[in-house]
Amino acid sequence: MREKDPVKLRTIRSLRAAIQTQEIANRGSQGRALDEEAVLAILAKQAKQRRDSIEQFRKGGRSDLVSQELAELMVIESYLPSQLSDEEIESSIREIVIDVGATGPSSMGKVMGAAMEKLRGVADGKRVQEIVRKVIGT
Repeated sequence: MREKDPVKLRTIRSLRAAIQTQEIANRGSQGRALDEEAVLAILAKQAKQRRDSIEQFRKGGRSDLVSQELAELMVIESYLPSQLSDEEIESSIREIVIDVGATGPSSMGKVMGAAMEKLRGVADGKRVQEIVRKVIGT
């Protein structure tokens, strides 16, 4: 806030609001603040929303809004753990395929469940799904 960067300020305020909303929703059942994993899940959800918005704005020809969403996405990603490369994701998925005994496309659900549990927060779900399809041959 002291930096007076309007993009960063707007984005951080948006993130704080999302976190506070979730904390208020949880108070009725748990009565405590969010842990780090829950906050990271909120940040990941916000980043996904920005990516989806960017895609929609590009389709609509709104380059002004694309650049605004990209700037906000960069701020959000600075608070998220670094993402794995496609090679690292593929390596993890190959291990998971062996662990769950996947034999083909019918095992997609088992592999995706285990992969998302292992890679949550360090890999985008859409990228994981693409690589799982490639590895198990669907």
